[in-house]
Amino acid sequence: MGTAILLSSPAALPLLNANWPHWHPTVKATAENLRRDLRQRLGAAGDPSANPPDVPLAAEAFAPFSRAVDREMRRRLDRFLTGLERYRHHPYQRDITDADPVWQEGRARLLEVGTTGRPVLFVPSLVNRGYILDLSWRKSLLRWLAGQGGDAAGGGGIRPFLLEWGYPGPMERRFGLSDVVAGRLVRALEATCARAGGPVTLVGYCMGGLLALGAALRRPDLVSGYVALATPWDFHADDAAAAQRTAALINPFDPVMRLLGELPVDGVQTLFATLDPLLAYKKFSRFASMDMASDEADDFVALEDWLNDGVSLPAAIARECLTGWYGDNTPGRGEWRVADVPVRPADLRCRSLVIVPARDRIVPPASAAALGSLLPGATVWQPALGHIGMVVSGGAKAKVWAPLRDWLLAD
Repeated sequence: MGTAILLSSPAALPLLNANWPHWHPTVKATAENLRRDLRQRLGAAGDPSANPPDVPLAAEAFAPFSRAVDREMRRRLDRFLTGLERYRHHPYQRDITDADPVWQEGRARLLEVGTTGRPVLFVPSLVNRGYILDLSWRKSLLRWLAGQGGDAAGGGGIRPFLLEWGYPGPMERRFGLSDVVAGRLVRALEATCARAGGPVTLVGYCMGGLLALGAALRRPDLVSGYVALATPWDFHADDAAAAQRTAALINPFDPVMRLLGELPVDGVQTLFATLDPLLAYKKFSRFASMDMASDEADDFVALEDWLNDGVSLPAAIARECLTGWYGDNTPGRGEWRVADVPVRPADLRCRSLVIVPARDRIVPPASAAALGSLLPGATVWQPALGHIGMVVSGGAKAKVWAPLRDWLLAD
């Protein structure tokens, strides 16, 4: 998508020279100013009659600018493709392995990262692998939390568990969200509590925050606290029209979902790509200038590998999320139901924390903040980080990891 936008530059040049009247409002003023500047620089200086404003510049007069645009387009494409090629051939491989599973059902596994301390169950999104929370030795929120104190008696530290959903198999492809929340997640919660010897804190990341809330409301006896990390709730709070456009994207994929029983990974990635069509171009262009032997380059590859290790979404869940959540805003309107029971944040009785990344481009901050306003007595933080940066960026430890540790350990 980014390449297509760059390659559109030569196609736009004749329109710019011809004073095209149908520019998008966001670029119209820029286009008009550029055309005026070009006419002053390239036209017949000092002779307005030879350069009337509504007549395109002669081809020979406009040619230097066309060549300059072509050179710049090729330079940017070269930098982008260089970064992409360097990523494809970079030697980095994930430098840690998943923790041992202590429970498994179907494709889902419960991983125990720590051995002592207060038990915390982390619930990731269904469309990305959970190891974003355990990305590498330098960028693992879970292992950092597990290393924050503790003793042989199980006190003073944090004992993280991670529910890794896995790739949908034949069983999971028949699931709806009620099967996930009221079934598999609740059973994983029960297994965690049995192993930990008591209630646990539930921490949901992104979509996982909605799932975790649904489970907490179904089994409040098993939950001592609830944390929502960048979790959407009111899907129309920021831009209802944009949310409904996202919902409409399910239509082209419907025949594929009927055939496969799932929204494939490429379909899920397409939904994310529409949020910022130039994101790939920008990040790989930046990668091209990095030292390939640096920690910065390793961190880039680690994150990009995770992003490209996506998970398909069972068809019924894809329809419920896109049509229900994004299209109809069922959570924000109080109409989202799990196993025919409404999911109402106001009914949660345990302590709660809502972390709203102020620079989030995936979950609009207004959408996530809406959940904080509905949870009774919730603490709400708004760190100046992005959706993924809140767990793996250079500022994550100071702005999210350490404060989260302190909140989890507080009485």
